[in-house]
Amino acid sequence: MARYFDLHPENPQRRALGQVVEILRNDGLIAYPTDSCFALGCRPGNRDGLDRIRAIRKLDHRHHFTLVCQDFAQLGQFVHIDNAVFRAIKAATPGSYTFILPATKEVPRRLMHEKKKTVGVRIPDHRVTQALLAELGEPLLSSTLLLPGEGEPMTQGWEIKEELDNQLEAVLDSGDCGVEPTTVVDFSSGEAEIVRVGAGDPAPFE
Repeated sequence: MARYFDLHPENPQRRALGQVVEILRNDGLIAYPTDSCFALGCRPGNRDGLDRIRAIRKLDHRHHFTLVCQDFAQLGQFVHIDNAVFRAIKAATPGSYTFILPATKEVPRRLMHEKKKTVGVRIPDHRVTQALLAELGEPLLSSTLLLPGEGEPMTQGWEIKEELDNQLEAVLDSGDCGVEPTTVVDFSSGEAEIVRVGAGDPAPFE
């Protein structure tokens, strides 16, 4: 049964965040709010968590997972990024974007795109997510909480707990966080290619 954490949207309770981090470090899977919509998340080394996200969302092995990072220092450990791409991404973050980039050796092979050896990364503009990442000290391996057959992601924490109670260890709720997934920009070729238009304005990358 998932634990339910009702967090303050501006000043999330440190004690509650500490309990969530403990759940994550014990290989738990959580649902948490971001600046675009709710996401499923676990530690990058949590192989079982990855399999559980795939099972909940019915994803195949071509799906790009995302490493949700606190800042550029963290992001730079996991992707190769040249100066021109860095400037383009820096201007749009933190924000509702996911960027697909060549992965470094720090990224477990199972998280990469099978053929391209790329991974999605993002830096969210959300107080609760940022506070959680600061407490955790590493990225969250994440995927949008969009259930099979549904047109929109889930938006209410209590509904997520009801629906996925036996498949998660924790649900974090801090109020509304939107229904649009991130805008996805693929920089793996060195040039910006917009893969999905979502919450982030695509204009800077067109």
